[in-house]
Amino acid sequence: MWKATAVKHKGEQRIAVYFDYNQDIVRRLRKLEDVRWSTTLKAWHLPDNEANRIRFKLEQAKSLTELHHKKIQNYRRWLNAKRYSENTIKAYIEVLSTFLLYYCDTPVEEITNFDINNFNNDYILKNNLSISYQNQFVNAVKLFFRVVQDTKIDVELIYRPRRVKSLPNVLSKEEVRLILEATKNLKHKTMLSLIYACGLRSGELLKLLPEHIDSNRGVLIIKQAKGMKDRIAPLGKSLIEMLRVYYKTFKPKRFLFEGMHEGVEYDARSLQQVLKQSLGRTPITKNVTLHWLRHSYATHLLENGTDLRYIQEILGHRSSRTTEIYTHVSTKSIQKIVSPYDQL
Repeated sequence: MWKATAVKHKGEQRIAVYFDYNQDIVRRLRKLEDVRWSTTLKAWHLPDNEANRIRFKLEQAKSLTELHHKKIQNYRRWLNAKRYSENTIKAYIEVLSTFLLYYCDTPVEEITNFDINNFNNDYILKNNLSISYQNQFVNAVKLFFRVVQDTKIDVELIYRPRRVKSLPNVLSKEEVRLILEATKNLKHKTMLSLIYACGLRSGELLKLLPEHIDSNRGVLIIKQAKGMKDRIAPLGKSLIEMLRVYYKTFKPKRFLFEGMHEGVEYDARSLQQVLKQSLGRTPITKNVTLHWLRHSYATHLLENGTDLRYIQEILGHRSSRTTEIYTHVSTKSIQKIVSPYDQL
């Protein structure tokens, strides 16, 4: 069990969360915005705002009406009926509850597009919340106001934040090799190798079960990944052999990669630490994340001549436009270009 309480810590209003050590609770907490550990409080703590007060069931300065709760529950049932994932439903309900709480004195039917713009500016931007949170908010309210009848909202006029057009970060094959060679622990090496060798998201790796390895067909089955889609990725012979050795050594009971406790999936933050420690044993100075391995896999496939459509299927991209971004970071064609400077 856990207990949450409002505290003032180093001059900031925070919510401290106390509990006996539980890896699953720690993993879930670390996914939230601006979560920190305090040795003084001996607790994890995060910003004291309405969203977190809802999340941790603390008394709020404002409260939703019974009608608000009814509409939120109807929305939840609608999302369930449409088979949205549990994580998506939870995220949408939390951000919608925060929004409705912000305008708790205004009937839902009276909320306008102007109010949505104000929430974006006075709550999301003012609290320096991420673009992904803002996108989540837009998705949630667009769907909600499509479900609610007789509103003053024009959902077509609810706009997403402008996308930052950044290129994916990519490692060279030599850099990937250095990282994997620096990873001496068998479990750690198998996890990092599988992320790179199959272009996995870290969450997909952690949800894998032993039966998702089909060694006869030489494929990895990724179940209910992003967008509730199943897909497969090819497994090379050397990786299949590594997985066999790993399985015989660790004998996982439920998840393919388990944490300190039997049957509990490996912690996402611990996996990032594994990569960080391996990087420390290499000359690489880049701030590499696990997702870089996925980007590198896609780029190296493209440079090897793999058709873009196959890469799209393997990565599980809904749109080919998402996959096409790797054409901008592939150096195969660019390296053939002769600079006029070299011809001087």
